[in-house]
Amino acid sequence: MTTVADLDIPQLDIFHPGLRGRRFHTVMNDLAARAWIVQSPLAFIVLDREAGSFFLRSKQCSFPGLKIAELFGIEDGPLHEEIVRNILHVSATDHRRLRSLVNPAFTPRAAERWRPAMRTFIEQLHAAVAGEGHCEFVEAFAKPYPSLTIATVMGAALSDAPRLHEWSNWIQRQFDGPSLMTERERIEQAVAEFYDYAGELLARRRQEPGDDLISTLIAARFEGDKLTDAELVNLVLNVLVGGVDTTQSQLAQGIRLLAEHPDQWDRVRADPDAVVPGAVEEILRYEPITPFTARIVEEELVYRDVVFPVDTVVMVCAFTGNRELGGPDAFDVTAQREGKPLTFGAGIHYCLGANLARAELQEALSFLARRWKRIELDGEPVMGSINGIYGIDALPISWTVA
Repeated sequence: MTTVADLDIPQLDIFHPGLRGRRFHTVMNDLAARAWIVQSPLAFIVLDREAGSFFLRSKQCSFPGLKIAELFGIEDGPLHEEIVRNILHVSATDHRRLRSLVNPAFTPRAAERWRPAMRTFIEQLHAAVAGEGHCEFVEAFAKPYPSLTIATVMGAALSDAPRLHEWSNWIQRQFDGPSLMTERERIEQAVAEFYDYAGELLARRRQEPGDDLISTLIAARFEGDKLTDAELVNLVLNVLVGGVDTTQSQLAQGIRLLAEHPDQWDRVRADPDAVVPGAVEEILRYEPITPFTARIVEEELVYRDVVFPVDTVVMVCAFTGNRELGGPDAFDVTAQREGKPLTFGAGIHYCLGANLARAELQEALSFLARRWKRIELDGEPVMGSINGIYGIDALPISWTVA
């Protein structure tokens, strides 16, 4: 059998600044048509759904956050503490225990209870720009909307939403190598500030329980077990980091796609109740804001007659994995697709807040579909980097009133 390092495979520089937008689509679709695996500067990247699902689910692989910390010399301090305690990095036994304790707070039914608040927020944000007929969508909608939702879910004051957004944005960068090289001090500061903030919020909720996530987690029990304070704070941090910048980016990408495909927006508008859930799934599939998810091989494994030695870093490409091999690269909100998208991952690390994110996206699209007849780009979108969270830095749009 051949070792993965000896394969003659295409190369991909995922750090190339031009690899975004249409060029990203073109390059990745071309690679997927030629190979199931490619090599990048730091890892091997698997491109099809089957391979992606295998590595995401394999018990012989883990999330490489601890290895990243080691490579960057993160040996102490708030960021090191957060990385070690992150649910992505704890032992299999602790991971099962934590998921068992927190899963009830993130079921589809649990997400339903926050929909009225989501509707209120999107309505308020719309009212602020409705008379203008145009806006920069990221600042007006995509940025504040998930921050307000997460503040409500956590049981924090709505006035804290901007701070929660800033902390989320910075802490999220621990998964981005270039940011760790140049902005580590600011990432550390964000973690320390959030720890102080969450500790105070936790203390208040112990004295005054409410109808919120922190109060629910304080009361969580599984087979007589409960969460420690450190586990509570870090789980809330995980929810913050996983539920703000991600939803912001996916909503912005969705509105961009619907502005670029007016026929698809017409389908959404024709029957929002029926079409919006499928439209959200298509947005998640077509432009995943987590295009690459990393795993590190902990025990030598063989896949497709290729040997992957210990410490091999493998990245799963959700962008290509979400597509049908040989099929058209079409964005269709009414299409019936086979298989779940890899956007939220797979296996034991499947995104904890997936149901909440879906609800937020559905409520936003349902509201706007009843008020905007046509969405148009009012300038060129400023696309973010594909490394880390693939967002949009600026999305100028205009609309006509329904």
